[in-house]
Amino acid sequence: MSQSDPVADFITVIRNGVRARKAFVESAHSNMKEAIAKILTDEGFIDGFEVLEVTNEKGSKFRRLRLQLRYADDLKRIGPLNQLERISSPGRRVYVGRREMPKVRGGYGLSILSTSKGVISDKQARKLNVGGELLVQVW
Repeated sequence: MSQSDPVADFITVIRNGVRARKAFVESAHSNMKEAIAKILTDEGFIDGFEVLEVTNEKGSKFRRLRLQLRYADDLKRIGPLNQLERISSPGRRVYVGRREMPKVRGGYGLSILSTSKGVISDKQARKLNVGGELLVQVW
């Protein structure tokens, strides 16, 4: 089955996992998804991720991305990840310049951008003085 927006599906998998209080969620692997997972790990929204090599029944190998979700207590009641929102989509690309970069929730949130320097957070984009396509906002 082909996907028209794999990043939006990835964000939905994470959002549904947090709402269902799952410890781990899995998704198909891509370099963009891995870069987003690395940013979420570095900023403390998830505990970590790993790339798994999986073999199906036919013997072909493919990669999966497993994310370990983060919660504040052992009962998994609250966590740092409240909302993930896809901003740019295949039908409506949203670009921001280096001077128009929005602050999410007054600086408590995070924007993830695709720039000429790669997929980076809004904080890194401000340091590097670059703009780009606004992919996801997290708070």
